[in-house]
Order: sequence, then structure tokens, then C-alpha cells
Amino acid sequence: MSNLKGVGVALVTPFNEDLSVDFDSLTKLVEFNIENGTNYLVVLGTTAEAATLSEEEKKQVTEHIVKVNNGRLPLVLGIGGNNTMEVKKQIEQADLSAFDAVLSVSPYYNKPNQEGLYQHYKVLAGTGKKIIIYNVPSRTGQNIEASTTLRLAKEFSNLFLIKEAAPNILQYFDILRQKPDGFNLVSGDDEYTLPVTLAGGNGVISVIGQGYPKEFSTMVQLAFDGKVKEAYEIHNKLVEITRLIFAEGNPAGIKTVLAEKGIIKNYLRLPLVAASAGLQEKIKAEMAKI
Repeated sequence: MSNLKGVGVALVTPFNEDLSVDFDSLTKLVEFNIENGTNYLVVLGTTAEAATLSEEEKKQVTEHIVKVNNGRLPLVLGIGGNNTMEVKKQIEQADLSAFDAVLSVSPYYNKPNQEGLYQHYKVLAGTGKKIIIYNVPSRTGQNIEASTTLRLAKEFSNLFLIKEAAPNILQYFDILRQKPDGFNLVSGDDEYTLPVTLAGGNGVISVIGQGYPKEFSTMVQLAFDGKVKEAYEIHNKLVEITRLIFAEGNPAGIKTVLAEKGIIKNYLRLPLVAASAGLQEKIKAEMAKI
């Protein structure tokens, strides 16, 4: 499963003014990423506003990306939730023939303890599917501690990767230092991508990467090649835009970037709203510098 290496991007779902799914823009977004060096695509992640898509829309978005991609890049499908048995059922029933793995966020809102988190992923591992653990405490309200991740990694070979987005970078380093062979970590935080990759990570599942795929994938490849100085030059060029796109939550910022590049239209579904006029101006000014 080492082909999930480098830059994966968590694709946004473009909408029309009437908030229907904009499939033409979705085609453009997929093509833009394939042409500019993105290594794999993540479908129906948080960035896709998946929580606001109906089951039918999720199916349509998934099928559309599979069709446009046409086997060119590896694909990952987001299936997560806070009802363990329901998530298990969804993974078992999903047509995963076009996908290399499932990205499954840890249960949010219920705030299980470490044993509960372990048991949740143990059940998902029981499906036999390739599963990426996704730890994002800022969204779920609960951190999967390094010890829990390592316990899962050692016991279940199909839990082969973690998208780690804990706010504490030391947690990434603890996992990288102690992980078993065959288990890998990707950064779930764009700004940590370079140091985490240099420390032995497998790259990133990125938000900003879909707006700057060429730059971001070049930076990660330079890191793999040990060209630290050159990699940090790109990192430093993109730090400000990376911070700006998250200033009012995701995906408001990246949708501003993609709209400014003419790839999508800048619409979000409630409860999310477009970036404020002030933030949009800052993003546009920073894009002009880049």
C-alpha cells in the first residue's frame, strides 16, 4: 500500500449558486490535480463538506471522481462516524473496487476514552478492508494518543496508515519512532508536512495541496530526496497562504483560492459560509505574492 505516498489531497465539493453539486468544476479540480503532480485523491473527506451531502449526492460525487480519474491516481474514500456498527456496515457495503483504502475519522462528539477508540478501530479492522486511521482532535474533541495508535498498528496489519492531525507535533514523532514495519504516518496538518516527512512520514493528506499541487508535491518529493534547504524554500513560500485558508475554518479558505484560480465557484453549504470579505482580500493578496 506504499503507493499512498507523497501528496494526497482532500478534494472539496464544488457547488453551483443554487447549491447543487457542480460536476463540471469537480472535473476541472480533478484534472488540475492530476496534471500538476498530486499523488492520490481523497474523496468525501471533511474538506468535501461530506456532512452536508445526501447519500445520493455522495454516491454521485464518488462515481464522478472515479470516472474522471479513470485509474490514473490512487483513490481513498472517506467513511467515518460516531456509531461504530453503522460505520462498519457502510464500509462493508461500499463498492471499494476503485479505492486503495478507506479514511475513517475517529468518533466525534461522543468522546470515547482510549479503550473505546481502540475498540472502535478494532471493529473496523474486522471488515478486512485497508483502513487509514484519522486523528483530528480539533474536530472530534478527543485525541487518539500515540500509545493507542501504536497498539492498533501492531495488532491489525490492515490499519496500515494514520492521518495524524494532533496539534502536538511530538505525537507524530513518537509514532514515527516506535511504529512497526508496514505502518506509516501522513501529516493531516498542512503546516507540519515538511518536518513530519523529513522525520520519516509518508507525506500529507492536504487541503492547500489542491490549490498548489505542483508546489506542494515538489516540496514533499524534495523532502523524500533529502534536499532540505530547497524543500524549506517552498514551505516558507506557502506558510502564509496555508494559515490564511484555515483562518475561518475549512473549506472556506481553500474554496476562495480555487475560485480565484477559476477552477470552482465560491459557494458553501450551511452551516458553513464563504470566507469574509476581509479574509478573501488577504488570501488574494497572498496569492498574488506567490
